[in-house]
Amino acid sequence: MNEAGGVNLPTILVVDDEPQIRRTLGEALRDLPARVIDASTARGALESACRDRPNLILLDLGLPDRSGLEVCTEIRRGSDIPIVVLSARHTETEKIQLLNAGADDYISKPFGLGELKARIRVQLRRTLTPEPSVGAVVEHDGLVIDLARRSVRRGRTKIRLTPTEWSILHTLVQHGGRPVSHQQIFDAVWGRAFGNPQQYLRVFVTHLRRKVERNPATPYVVITEPGFGYRFGADDV
Repeated sequence: MNEAGGVNLPTILVVDDEPQIRRTLGEALRDLPARVIDASTARGALESACRDRPNLILLDLGLPDRSGLEVCTEIRRGSDIPIVVLSARHTETEKIQLLNAGADDYISKPFGLGELKARIRVQLRRTLTPEPSVGAVVEHDGLVIDLARRSVRRGRTKIRLTPTEWSILHTLVQHGGRPVSHQQIFDAVWGRAFGNPQQYLRVFVTHLRRKVERNPATPYVVITEPGFGYRFGADDV
């Protein structure tokens, strides 16, 4: 696949076993602009993710050697690289499986290139745009959140969040303990007003709580507002 020139361009790894799809996506995504590399197998995708350290992975699930879900899960074990899944699966259960595997977003086939590029821009903007240097350090229930450095720790232990998990937490903290609706969080994190906010958030909040709460079954950091959304459980923000 041809690569766009420029030393500062983000790198996108396209993983698909169909040569024509890889060529089409490669040409389309260079317009972002971006440097585009590709892989046709799960093994190639895992090797490229480790070797090339792309800024985003566009992952098709129909790979010849291993399932895309396995690839997604394995990448997520050791990396925060945003993963956008291309999927022909449409049921809620199947989509939740993708999110549980570590995907940051999915787009159902068939899809328009305009929508795909919009989704990718959201993910790249979230990971490549630096936080303001004047951000606050927020402490609650033993958790220390540095908004400027995009870091979270409990005591001396650093907590590694995916870009999506960080964006959800950041959005809640910014509202200073006030309730934030499902749709408000959805729009802030994914940058779009379509889809099912509760479906997305239910999965990601579960993962986020496992990382930031002392006891996820009794949350003090990410508090549910029944029928409305969530709030950051701090009275000292």
